[in-house]
Amino acid sequence: MTIIAILASGAGSNAEKIIRYFDGHPSIKVGLVACNRAGAGVLTIAAREKIPVLLIEKERFFYGDAYLPMLQEHRIAFIVLAGFLWKVPGILVNAFPRSIVNIHPALLPRHGGKGMYGLNVHTAVKEAGDPETGITIHYVDEQYDNGDIIFQAGCPVEAADTPETLAAKVHELEHRHFPRVIEEVVNLQNRR
Repeated sequence: MTIIAILASGAGSNAEKIIRYFDGHPSIKVGLVACNRAGAGVLTIAAREKIPVLLIEKERFFYGDAYLPMLQEHRIAFIVLAGFLWKVPGILVNAFPRSIVNIHPALLPRHGGKGMYGLNVHTAVKEAGDPETGITIHYVDEQYDNGDIIFQAGCPVEAADTPETLAAKVHELEHRHFPRVIEEVVNLQNRR
């Protein structure tokens, strides 16, 4: 059984889809939800689904052990960033080589990097006049939105679209593709 941890910072809609997708899965289980914001919606989802929660604080995450002992204690083999807004420190990247994935709400390499999250991304897409936007699922390295791309899916940007309507389109792509791609990557990793 591959046990995954979900790191999230917000409402947790992607985390919820992932948790439901792997509920009862024969070889993959969500074993931990880690969050950097007390009161975030993802914590309510984790509690409802009876998944252990780890509330992380900045000092220990960036300058301490990055909670690696806690992840090891929970037998975490794979990490999923689902709306997690902090850069992952090197200690975790090194401990989980090609075993941390992130979803970004744009077609990287466009509109990635520090500060490119939420409506900031969709506003940048509109301002750039991009004909298409979408999602990118990629491996995580020590830079924002930089690791090798695993999967992309796109949708058109219409003249009438606003950052909010683009967010809705992109969320739909995230919910449709992210759990399945996680499953494929974990299965690929287990075959190695």
